[in-house]
Amino acid sequence: MFTLSASLLLVVIFTTIAVFHFYWFLGGMWGLKNVIPTKNNQLTSLKIPKFATLLVAIVFLVFATVYLEKSQIVTLNSFNSIINYTGWFIAIIFILRAIGDFKYLGFFKKINHSDFAKSDTKLFSPLCLTIGILAILIQLA
Repeated sequence: MFTLSASLLLVVIFTTIAVFHFYWFLGGMWGLKNVIPTKNNQLTSLKIPKFATLLVAIVFLVFATVYLEKSQIVTLNSFNSIINYTGWFIAIIFILRAIGDFKYLGFFKKINHSDFAKSDTKLFSPLCLTIGILAILIQLA
């Protein structure tokens, strides 16, 4: 029951994140100042290629698919070993993201006063840690 609930929660989280990335890929601007790491709240300091935004959206949909399979709502028997390794990969990258780069993001960042840094402290890092912990628990279940 835990695996089903946690997997479905991750499906919702990853799908929501993917939808935001598709929105930004299509030109949406809402929320951008809070999701891009900056030194002085200047969005122009970091230009992210549209292709990268699209790629991130697709990757998050793949992550959602992994947890659809882990919930056993979708069965991808021929990809079992890939799904298993991907589950560990997801757990590791989100734990590392929560820890951060020690400058712009994560719990141990040094730049704390930008809009992104505030959002990262309140939402993004705790969310990444939660995803990482859930992913580990699902892998061990």
